[in-house]
Amino acid sequence: MNDSSVPRIDMLRFARRIAVQQVEQIDRWIATEERRESERRRGEQARLPAPDWLIEMGLGGRDPVYVHVGGCHMAGKRSRGVEWDQVVRAVTEGVDACPHCRPDTELGILD
Repeated sequence: MNDSSVPRIDMLRFARRIAVQQVEQIDRWIATEERRESERRRGEQARLPAPDWLIEMGLGGRDPVYVHVGGCHMAGKRSRGVEWDQVVRAVTEGVDACPHCRPDTELGILD
């Protein structure tokens, strides 16, 4: 396997070019990941804070179904952020409290 027609110095220069190309590719990957991470951090900083309270509406969009503590993992897509007084009113008017996050306990309103 030792081909004497190609000088050793040429093989080493070829190997060096390949290694440089690989390092340049890795540098591009690193730059891409740094850009993505920077964009992710900017997105997190720009995101509005989660509301403290949520009301989940029914399929028709008119009647409230559940009251949630903000950030509840069970809050559905039809949830919207509301103020404290709206949550208290909803719970006292019979809207069910989420059995997972228990907003009625957070509010101090228990059946």
